[in-house]
Amino acid sequence: MRRLLIALTAVAAMGSDWPQFLGPSRNGTYPDALAGLSLKNASLLWKKTVGAGFSSPVVAQGKLILFHRVDNKETLECFEPQSGKRIWAFEYPTSYRDDFGFDEGPRGTPAVADGKVFSFGAEGVLHAVDLATGKKIWRVDTHAKFGVRKGFFGAAASPLVEGKALYLNVGGPNGGGIVAFDIQSGNALWNATNDDAGYSSPIAVTLGGSRTILFFTREGLVAADPAKGTIRFRFPWKSRSQSSINAAVPVVSGDLIFASASYGTGAVVLDVSRGQTKQIWTSDESLSSHYATSVLSNGYLYGFHGRQEMGPSLRCVELKTGKVMWSVEGFGSGTLMLAGNRLLIVRESGEAVLAEATPKAFTSDSKVQLLPTVVRSYAALADGVLFVRNENTMAAWRVSAGK
Repeated sequence: MRRLLIALTAVAAMGSDWPQFLGPSRNGTYPDALAGLSLKNASLLWKKTVGAGFSSPVVAQGKLILFHRVDNKETLECFEPQSGKRIWAFEYPTSYRDDFGFDEGPRGTPAVADGKVFSFGAEGVLHAVDLATGKKIWRVDTHAKFGVRKGFFGAAASPLVEGKALYLNVGGPNGGGIVAFDIQSGNALWNATNDDAGYSSPIAVTLGGSRTILFFTREGLVAADPAKGTIRFRFPWKSRSQSSINAAVPVVSGDLIFASASYGTGAVVLDVSRGQTKQIWTSDESLSSHYATSVLSNGYLYGFHGRQEMGPSLRCVELKTGKVMWSVEGFGSGTLMLAGNRLLIVRESGEAVLAEATPKAFTSDSKVQLLPTVVRSYAALADGVLFVRNENTMAAWRVSAGK
């Protein structure tokens, strides 16, 4: 009985973490149902000044991690989640400059696994540091190693850890497009393709009964064998314009893959159940994602349609058909996550909105202003607390009365 209780406690603790980009399952879904989730009773626990960047906070094993730029240093900083008190910081110099005048902090969100924190900076420097102390374990300059050319907005992929390997869109020519690294040493285990990185992040999924690492590069979808890097299939999907931005992470349901991009690219659903990439539907009028990744609930996608700077709409779309079930026009940009049967939407304006995940209609039941605009980073939800940041502030809000 004691062993069972310990095991259940461990599972519950893991379920309360948000240890990587898009959460524990890397699909924007929080595993706890959170029946008491409500923004009506949301209370601010703390807030503090932070540096630049689009990187999202992550929470794991009782620690809150933020990757940001303070002056001319990219900084990994560890805090106590409940108080915001700093535990440690690891920093290194950066000279990244954004050619389009955007924020010059890191874009990719760290991943916590195996007692380590893995970060990928705007100039393509990959680090592993000790979760307990912040001490550097290893460093790889991926752009120097793989000859990566500077893209529009810097390196933006969020590291994916699966087993003993870390996977990244690196974007190098001559076989350095996608790379797997050993999490203990930082050595490259394999590398493949010549694809530019794009701005999406890899996911680990099971397709056709086989574990697969799925990348959405600037050229399109690439499915790779986790151990050897053998390419299982490719599906070109990119804008015809030079400003091609593949940024949203694909959504997978069984053997169906939903991929979406803006700039006239649109959305596509593929069926890969028989070892082929069969196109089920495609449309630029259904759910064309710019940056934000959609979430899936009971066969329906929820996400943003349209360019970020043009006031996109919030939509519900049937996965298998592309049918638009409802659309809130001019909703504006933001990000969303799924907690139980509810959508938790954080708008770029800094307002959080809670709504039912239903194809019948969009109905919000509560909202709260978390931070002043502009909020472009994903929030993290852990143990009933929502961690959110804008361009210069991070805040912690308790959003569950049951925790």
